[in-house]
Amino acid sequence: MSVSLVLFTSDLRLHDHPPLRAGLAAADQVVPLFVRDRAVEAAGFATPNRTAFLADCLADLDASLRERGGRLVVRSGDLVSQVCGTAAEAGADEVHLAAAHSAFATRREDLLRRALEADGRRLFVHDAVTVAVPPGEVTPVGSDHFAVFTPYYRRWSQVGLRAPLAAPRRVPVPDGVQGEALPAREDVTGVSPALPDGGEREGRKRVSAYWRRGLDAYDDTRDDLAADATSRFSAHLHFGTLSPVELVQRARRHGGPGADSLVRQLAWRDFHRQVLAARPAVARADYRTKGDRWRTGQAARADAEAWREGRTGYPVIDAAMRQLRHEGWMHNRARLLTASFLAKTLYVDWRTGAEHFLHWLVDGDIANNQLNWQWVAGTGTDTRPNRVLNPVAQARRYDPDGGYVRRWVPELADVADRFVHEPWKLPGAERAALDYPDPVVGLSEGLDRFRKARDRGR
Repeated sequence: MSVSLVLFTSDLRLHDHPPLRAGLAAADQVVPLFVRDRAVEAAGFATPNRTAFLADCLADLDASLRERGGRLVVRSGDLVSQVCGTAAEAGADEVHLAAAHSAFATRREDLLRRALEADGRRLFVHDAVTVAVPPGEVTPVGSDHFAVFTPYYRRWSQVGLRAPLAAPRRVPVPDGVQGEALPAREDVTGVSPALPDGGEREGRKRVSAYWRRGLDAYDDTRDDLAADATSRFSAHLHFGTLSPVELVQRARRHGGPGADSLVRQLAWRDFHRQVLAARPAVARADYRTKGDRWRTGQAARADAEAWREGRTGYPVIDAAMRQLRHEGWMHNRARLLTASFLAKTLYVDWRTGAEHFLHWLVDGDIANNQLNWQWVAGTGTDTRPNRVLNPVAQARRYDPDGGYVRRWVPELADVADRFVHEPWKLPGAERAALDYPDPVVGLSEGLDRFRKARDRGR
């Protein structure tokens, strides 16, 4: 019997999976393989929250494959050697995988291709698996990528997407290929207490529920902090338990302002991937440097630690940072506020914040995390790089009754609405009774410091 190998990476699903469909079409049997790549762990990306969520995803994928007569083969070590060894063991002539877009992933893909070809095997890389529109498919005149979202979105919207693929009914797997035991969430320590469950079934269940109860109102409610009305698809998109192509197609069929806004958010995700693919260095370096001389020293380190711990004295910032630790996730509006506060109000290097987010976020990846941080810090693609978000004004607008703050900062649970976002204005005795810190810096002082620093950097 002929055999092909399908390498799962950030596409842990059976629905709308072009590599799996191609592998099944090319051979009598397939080996569905996932490699726990030691290089990913060595680089620090295998954080507790993502490791636990990954364990859920692999267990769910294995269960779905078993329902179809197959199973998932899991191995650990160097990805290239594990794929080549498994292909040789199974007698697979072809290896299929989804295209990836970071410098690490493309380098690994090149190494894998060369190693397989040296063994007389072929590597097939499939686009539009982890994105809706692959990097490089739309480009402006005179450049290899779009640096501004709005013109990118216009072109992105005109691209004809492929039709989503149904999950296969049968996945025959050869008997002789052995793998190791599946990882288990309960074996991972340091996980956020309210980390959500992973897996394709969970992701598709979330989509169905959101289509019924949240999508139509998405345009009106997605910035409402207390309502918690965002889709929360991000972790499933990061691990590929949901297909961006399928989501875009389904949202377009549904129609309406809410669906249109969701599609725009999926385009924003693709936008950052095409920037990263064209400029891999922006994973660490400024896309557009402003000559920042970020604060360093003891005071800056103390401010950054107060930010990490949710003890800045600004309730909406502290609420968001505590949500991050508890859930491994943060509301999108809160991500903007906390990033602006660290990079601009405290004037601490955006990389400090990006590293903290990457540790805790279950949806944390290089493209979304680093480039959104740069967008807020003003070193990325934002056309207004020096704007500073006022956390008090933003809290009044997006958490007017203080419900979000009270949920995550219980010290302020009984504070009156007019003081909940500015507890330092409470009468003396009431303020003294609160176990809550004073602001680490005045907003006007932080704004003045940032503007002067940016002026010096020009």
